[in-house]
Amino acid sequence: MTSMKKTVILQSKTNFLFTLSINYKMKKSLFAFAVVLLSLGSCNAPNGENQGSSAGNADNQAAIENIMTRSSIRHFKEQPVEQEKIDIMLKAAMAAPTAVNLQPWHFIVITDKAIMKALSGPSPANAPLLIAVCGNTDKNVLPDGKTKVPDFWVEDASAATENLLLAAHALGLGAVWTAAYPAMDRVEVIAKVLGCPKNIVPLAVVRIGYPDEEPKIKNKFKEENISYNRYGGKKKQ
Repeated sequence: MTSMKKTVILQSKTNFLFTLSINYKMKKSLFAFAVVLLSLGSCNAPNGENQGSSAGNADNQAAIENIMTRSSIRHFKEQPVEQEKIDIMLKAAMAAPTAVNLQPWHFIVITDKAIMKALSGPSPANAPLLIAVCGNTDKNVLPDGKTKVPDFWVEDASAATENLLLAAHALGLGAVWTAAYPAMDRVEVIAKVLGCPKNIVPLAVVRIGYPDEEPKIKNKFKEENISYNRYGGKKKQ
């Protein structure tokens, strides 16, 4: 193969990779294919640089950074949260893992000041947005219509709540998880205010808005809370 042909082929691969990199977040499978293409021509790339891997590493680091820097926000600006961001947070919440894909959750978006006040009690919520994350206890039957599963709605709705918190942080918002279930006195008050039927059980009410504080990030990592292979097992050195 002539030097000119090699140059043309490498340029073609590079252009193809560039196109795929633009769509990385939407088409991860194509991104993986692009990495393969680049690796085929890596011997001709200066210093063996792999742009695809760099993009992947950057995205991975951004995701980890978002998790590690999230913190509970309890003081908010009066600025309302845009509907576009509310939609993104709800989509992120419903992307959470769910047992047998039953998706036993329901989300109540609250912007009405009177309802917010009724929910706040002695602890006024100055957030411009509340989202009540609830479990739907009727969604506990497998597709066969007969087999019932345990109350996994608690785990599923909790995972959805965490996704909601992380999405809020990624969007430049602040949020705090205020628990309801299993404190049934809280559950009953929230359910009554929101008009929930018996099968819709409030797990938590998430307060969301633009932060009016910058709390110090807490390092919660502790080796003492980790075991390997069995309780008390140590990590191999």
